[in-house]
Amino acid sequence: MEQNKDTSLTKVGILGYGVYIPKYRISVNEIANTWSDDGPLMSKSINVTEKAVPALDEDTITISVMAVRNSLLRANISPVDIGAIYVGSESHPYAVKPSAVTVAEAIGATPVMTASDLEFACKAGTAGMQMCFGLAKSDEIKYGIAIGTDTAQGRPGDQLEYTAGAGGCAFVLGKGKLIAELEGMYSYTSDTPDFWRREGATYPSHAGRFTGEPSYFKHTLSAAQGLMQKIGIKASDVDRLSLHQPNGRFPISAAKKLGIPYEKLEDALCVVKVGNTYSAASMIGLARHLDKAKPGERIMCVSYGSGAGSDAFSFVVTDEIEEVRNNAPDTDYYINKKEMLNYAIYAKHRRKIKMD
Repeated sequence: MEQNKDTSLTKVGILGYGVYIPKYRISVNEIANTWSDDGPLMSKSINVTEKAVPALDEDTITISVMAVRNSLLRANISPVDIGAIYVGSESHPYAVKPSAVTVAEAIGATPVMTASDLEFACKAGTAGMQMCFGLAKSDEIKYGIAIGTDTAQGRPGDQLEYTAGAGGCAFVLGKGKLIAELEGMYSYTSDTPDFWRREGATYPSHAGRFTGEPSYFKHTLSAAQGLMQKIGIKASDVDRLSLHQPNGRFPISAAKKLGIPYEKLEDALCVVKVGNTYSAASMIGLARHLDKAKPGERIMCVSYGSGAGSDAFSFVVTDEIEEVRNNAPDTDYYINKKEMLNYAIYAKHRRKIKMD
């Protein structure tokens, strides 16, 4: 008779996670007052009250390092065992110089490893998760780290300025003492140009309402439905849901279209308090679910990146979550630790005033 195999040697998933969100905030009302817009009406229409703003000495590299250090506290592994680090972002501080290598050096993971920066708008971080899962499943690496991080920009007075926030999330992925086991993943991709920034341009451009249909909703729903069909589950089998959050309305509408009640999404809606953290948005939502989830719960996470594509994942939380959850600050710690800015100081932080 065949002996039972140690499933920890074959299954992949999440071993640790960490979030970092800068403490500075600017309210939607403050931005609206500057541009003579109706603040309360704007806040209600996008379901966002304020957004996170990086400090003058913060960028996607420093945010990544903080998030990774928190993830390692939960994973309880040595950095020298990390075989890959991928940093997904659309606001890397260098046009030519990898953020991932600097992050790897800062945590002591170099030199025997692979590292790379990824770009696919707001799903670059989840693309890194897929790569880490593939490498770990094939035993090419022991552990990998996928990071989603952004210090997003919006043209002054443009609608994007009300939501473009800052933050980062890191996941330690591989085999071993999993806190959440990967059930499956699924991607849906097409050439749909709803949002872009040309080389050298300071601010991105977008196609307005076109970003909803056929961009965000088509890809998000197709990826989520495709994943459920692939692994044989129904919407009612999902206990928690995290979706990409370009604003506070889109994910609520998408969840409704999927037949998943709002309360299963609610814990992931960090956009209301910190804005759209772009590559980190769906990942921070997943992290906040892990802050609160019980063993046995199924979490579905679906990213969206303009251009366009979605990555969907299904995880089942294990008993290990109870052992590591409190080893690092939770997401609410960073959401609630804040200092409000006026528009002038915000413009200084975001270098919106050009001196040359």
